[in-house]
Amino acid sequence: MKIALGTVQFGMLYGIANKNGQVAKKSVRKILSHAKKNGINTVDTAISYGDSEEFLGNAGIKEWDLVTKLPEVPKLCTNISDWVNDQITGSLKRLRVDRVKALMLHRPEQLLGTDGGDLWHAIKELKNRGIVKKIGFSIYGPEELEQLWMRYRPDIIQAPFNIFDQRLKTSGWLEKLHNNNVEIHVRSIFLQGLLLMNKDDRPEEFNRWNFLWEIWEKWLKKESLTPLEACIKFINSESFIDYAVVGVDNLYQLKQITRISGSLIDAYPKELSVIDEDLINPSHWRKTLKL
Repeated sequence: MKIALGTVQFGMLYGIANKNGQVAKKSVRKILSHAKKNGINTVDTAISYGDSEEFLGNAGIKEWDLVTKLPEVPKLCTNISDWVNDQITGSLKRLRVDRVKALMLHRPEQLLGTDGGDLWHAIKELKNRGIVKKIGFSIYGPEELEQLWMRYRPDIIQAPFNIFDQRLKTSGWLEKLHNNNVEIHVRSIFLQGLLLMNKDDRPEEFNRWNFLWEIWEKWLKKESLTPLEACIKFINSESFIDYAVVGVDNLYQLKQITRISGSLIDAYPKELSVIDEDLINPSHWRKTLKL
């Protein structure tokens, strides 16, 4: 498993455990430098990540493998091809590069709409022109792949995956994607930082899952693991995963991650794998937990 540096924090306030806010410009260069020295050569960003692409372009990332994402196509868009080209042109300009390794759709469910064929054709044209090397989807859950896979075959997929959210594996899609030579990137390996928070800092809205937190904390204590170590070692133990997208708020966090990034884990409590989206899907937190 390799690390891809997530950059949403470079462009906006992000993460339930983020106490530092948006990463300062001067810190971006330090984070990129440390990442490069530790063998990290892939950066994950998106057009919708605020100032992230501009920050990266100013820092200089021509030697990096870049992965970016298209936002949702506007409802009133009358020419999808022109819109896609305008979006990628702006992205490349902000990043100060001529091409990127991969382009993913942030809302791939739009491919199932009436203009889905036009949207896919437009991003395939970018691939044919050499502007992007791979095209694919960024999804919230493996159920999205059921219909998409029947009509569109991606080169790359990004999906949430962590010790609590193992749906990509338990659904069989992790192995299926690997067997079909799809590059697999996983994100939310710390569940937006929730898995790294201590009991006193964790928002009380999550107390409804106290039975899980007790299992989690007892296991960490038994194995003498920090939450960070457990999360990273769990991902490392899944051989079908190509990259784990890891976002940091500061250089110290990245140093901690790179220190343990090659370690594995043998076993973990199976009860930690859950399917309750109110817990494992951060997009539900604001709706159901009023966060």
